[in-house]
Amino acid sequence: MEDPRAFDRRTVLRALAAVPVAAAGVAAWPGTAAAAPASPGVRYTNPLVRQRADPHIVRHSDGDYYFTATVPEYDRIILRRATTIQGLAGASERVIWRRHASGEMAAHIWAPEIHFIDGRWYVYFAAGRSDDIWRIRMYVLQSSGADPFTSTWTELGRLVTPWDTFSLDATTFAHNGTRYLVWAQSPPGGDVNSSLYIARMSSPWTITGTPTLLSTPTLPWETIGFKVNEGAAVLVRNGRVFMTYSASATDANYCMGLLTASASANLLNAASWSKSPTPVFTSNDATSQYGPGHNSFTVSEDGRSDILVYHDRDYRDISGDPLNDPNRRTRVQKLYWNADGTPNFGIPVSDGVTPYRLSSYSSPGRYVRHYDFRARLEADVAMLADSQFRIVPGLNGDGTVSLESANYPGHYLRHRNYELWVDRDDASALFRADSSFRQRSGLADAAGISLEAVNFAGRYVRQRSSLLYLETADSAAARGDATFYLE
Repeated sequence: MEDPRAFDRRTVLRALAAVPVAAAGVAAWPGTAAAAPASPGVRYTNPLVRQRADPHIVRHSDGDYYFTATVPEYDRIILRRATTIQGLAGASERVIWRRHASGEMAAHIWAPEIHFIDGRWYVYFAAGRSDDIWRIRMYVLQSSGADPFTSTWTELGRLVTPWDTFSLDATTFAHNGTRYLVWAQSPPGGDVNSSLYIARMSSPWTITGTPTLLSTPTLPWETIGFKVNEGAAVLVRNGRVFMTYSASATDANYCMGLLTASASANLLNAASWSKSPTPVFTSNDATSQYGPGHNSFTVSEDGRSDILVYHDRDYRDISGDPLNDPNRRTRVQKLYWNADGTPNFGIPVSDGVTPYRLSSYSSPGRYVRHYDFRARLEADVAMLADSQFRIVPGLNGDGTVSLESANYPGHYLRHRNYELWVDRDDASALFRADSSFRQRSGLADAAGISLEAVNFAGRYVRQRSSLLYLETADSAAARGDATFYLE
């Protein structure tokens, strides 16, 4: 799989210039006493694009991002392009193909994905027939050249599998010199809606050999409403191949599962893959995000952070068939990694700006998190959202910032008796002051930040014995303890 995180210096500098000030300075600089994080913080605003489901975002070698998704009318394939992920929100949208008036490819135009292979772009999508809208099959478009916006698009026809059954959600990736197709299909003679298959490809529009059944919906969280495994996306990192997929009906029960294989394994051997027993990304009442799924992966503008792209809704209850509800939105947030090299998806974060983690300058690998609402430092936080905070305009105003808990919206980091806690905003003047800080350049490293209390000038958020306090920073050690990196 081509790793798009490698870009030239000019591209990286251009991207860093577009990052908000709070995040832009987190790169490691020569001469600092401690290494800044390898994957610095990124900031986006959700939802990225409204009424766009099954989103697929790729960053091309030209540095541009390309976006396609399912539109509510199920009648066309669209494309957007921008130099930044956030720029896709306002980018002009081009229709590159429309459904047929009758026959094949005339209904339910679903889940397009765009891939650049051997000098041309290919779009994989699913479609039904005008005389049988649920006869869903997979199809391929090919561009005439290297620019998908100026190219004409040719229909290469149906992507044929050994069984003429319901099939959709084709994705492709190359690994160790072999190109693969992964897709969802109703097994012949089976009682499930869709299972996941993988096969080698002999061309961008043809599979070869006998497909391998990778996963079928058997677990309780995979079979709510419908028995579904679909919408696979692949990420190769840390010596492993990670494959996310979506399960259950497309309402609030929709969620994401994970398959994992060694990067050196035979990916066509089902025994090479293990399935996580629980979903890795689910609805969240606290953040009002429901039915997250059908994801893809891209990379941040500086090429150093993996970005999770997915759709969801901001309400739980749906009247009628959820497929007829138009309000699935494209969303993005940073994907984090556990110490053992496995992905930590956390929770679908609240609408608005995405959160950060704060890692310690003086205790590398340890993060600010709340436990029983007391703020402390901890390494390898399994409950990722406990260590994520949105940096928002300060409740006290006057250019200050406040840190809102990602998994307890309306709760903020505040000092109380010089201890740092995560408390609910009680709308009092005291709370507004106690939860507002002056964001300074890091006292020990300008690549990081330090947080000075707005109502106790000269006192900073500081770690001591793995707990956070509000204290002065009058020594080199104290300045290090009061410096954090945004991740």
